[in-house]
Amino acid sequence: MKRDLKAMSATDYDLVIVGGGITGASTAWDAALRGLKVALLEKDDFAHATTSGSSKLVHGGLRYLVNGEFRLVRESLRERRIWENVAPHMVHPLPFVLPTYGWGMSGPIIMGIGLALYDLLSFDRNWLSDDDKKLPGFKRISKGKALDIMPALKRENLTGAMIYYDCQMHAPERLCLECIEGAVEYGADAANYAEVTGFVTEASMKRGVKVSGVTVLDKLTGDTHTIKGRVVVNAAGPWADKTMAMVDETPARRLIRSKGIHIITRDISGSNALAIKSELGGHFFVIPWRGHTIIGTTDTVFEEDPDDLGVTERDIANFLIVVNDGLPGLNLKREDVLHFYAGLRPLVDTTPKTAEGEPAPKDSYNASRAAEVFDHGAEEAIDGLISAIGGKWTTSRHLAEQVVDLALKKLGRTAACETHCTPVYGGEIGRLKSYIERAQKKYPHLAPEIVANLVDYHGSRIGEVLATADERQGEREELLRRLAPETNVIGAQVVHAVRHEMALHLADVVFRRTGLGTLGHPGVPAITQAAELMRRELGWDETQYAREIAETVRQFDTV
Repeated sequence: MKRDLKAMSATDYDLVIVGGGITGASTAWDAALRGLKVALLEKDDFAHATTSGSSKLVHGGLRYLVNGEFRLVRESLRERRIWENVAPHMVHPLPFVLPTYGWGMSGPIIMGIGLALYDLLSFDRNWLSDDDKKLPGFKRISKGKALDIMPALKRENLTGAMIYYDCQMHAPERLCLECIEGAVEYGADAANYAEVTGFVTEASMKRGVKVSGVTVLDKLTGDTHTIKGRVVVNAAGPWADKTMAMVDETPARRLIRSKGIHIITRDISGSNALAIKSELGGHFFVIPWRGHTIIGTTDTVFEEDPDDLGVTERDIANFLIVVNDGLPGLNLKREDVLHFYAGLRPLVDTTPKTAEGEPAPKDSYNASRAAEVFDHGAEEAIDGLISAIGGKWTTSRHLAEQVVDLALKKLGRTAACETHCTPVYGGEIGRLKSYIERAQKKYPHLAPEIVANLVDYHGSRIGEVLATADERQGEREELLRRLAPETNVIGAQVVHAVRHEMALHLADVVFRRTGLGTLGHPGVPAITQAAELMRRELGWDETQYAREIAETVRQFDTV
């Protein structure tokens, strides 16, 4: 991928997409596959916010059954299977332990009925070519077995547990990037650090105004560009209402921003995830991930500017109280927290008014995760603008399909969606286990765990990454080495990210192109080695080099 805003400003696009998270990325991928000329613009780095700040789950949303959202659950379960098929190196089965208590709503009978319905709604879950990806139906286990799996469970009224299956992503930020890379491969143009600052409008022949493009600030150079498009898609996630306000000061749709924090600890859950309910703060997950455990998430209304999101020490302390209430035997302390991160869920605000006509208090926990495709031309006389609002990571592909369907209708064209059956960039691997074994034999000069890590992050494009080591004379030996003894990330991944994946800052590589920093601070040697490789590629002087390291390291601290 090459970033060239000047060339983009000289191009007429069918679709201009504002936002480089998974919704924008999926929309670009879908539209490019259908033959549209697409531009994707992101004000920060791709996947920098909600997309990378998730629980890493691709799931049906078992708890949504309680709210009667059967359509959303069915959609999610179908999309879960599709992601397993098109991104086999990224999406994997994950068993969940759901403890049962007493004989009421949290007991085995009610839970069993709910899980039976969950399995029924996922009737197609094993329509997969890779047997390792297939998901068994739920089963009940005894109290003793439940305690063997997680001794820290509350024991009072414990009657056993249910085991059911969902999926998780190895690296959501990489999967998002692969959707963008797939779009670029089919002719799309993309740019990060390209902030949309306004809309270009003209009088509509029908009524109101017609959006015909966007103004863009290049955050690297300070230059301003105009990018023209026949249809503009607002896929700005937590910034979607702010983006709408650029063309209408009183946007027709409002968002509830829900802050969710996660903490990462040593491995405390083995191979099983747990869904735990706390009397103090709703439910949370305990999720095995890359030899560690993710615990999350919180769900609180966030009223501040989305650019100011961060994790505070109070956030961590309050969440540990909730976790220790739900799993009293853990007794987690602050020093057990190796890393933390936060994300904002952009939820469609359907808050009703009180009897006095005032808005009721916002409730992010019980708000629907359903998405909305809003046609501003149909409802606001702002033609040429579509907003994709709300939704879940799991259903982002389907949301994008609906957006592109509407865009094609506006453009007077037809083309069938293909993202449900087209592998993502790097997804052409067949059975994952066999592919890794073949790759390890093909590259015997690399440690098996390095090859496995390369497949995890790059899938079938592993050869392109390793070829980076041979692009310039004398680099091979250095670029095939680990950045530090404790990591499986090699120098070629860093250089490849700069040359071919639009990595412009050290944090892009550390947090979003590799997994170097996503489990916590990887150590000074790894950080400085990655920075040194990027300095040589991008020509940083000593001041910029020091600034990049300082800004990256600061992201491991609370705010």
